[in-house]
Amino acid sequence: MIVAFDNPIPGDELDRYLKELEELVMNSGLIDSFAAQHHIRVPGDDHAPLAVASAIVQLRLTDLDALNASFSMPGVFDLIERWQNRYPYKAIWVNHQPLD
Repeated sequence: MIVAFDNPIPGDELDRYLKELEELVMNSGLIDSFAAQHHIRVPGDDHAPLAVASAIVQLRLTDLDALNASFSMPGVFDLIERWQNRYPYKAIWVNHQPLD
């Protein structure tokens, strides 16, 4: 998942968002692993045609059923709404088979 906040957000707030997201998804029982990192800003970001990522999140799931269930896990819409109200953002999903 690529997370792109509409405006820059303080690093500690981004860390808080990622921590809350990690706790939510890992407590759901649907996710095998969670990893997240801040985007590394470079000068070329000023010319991005769509958006500049704030962070990248990798969720590892066992199968397609778990992936489908993850979109309706308890608490996910509350987390999204709460953070959207504070710092509007977009999330881009990239669902794929494991990369070698």
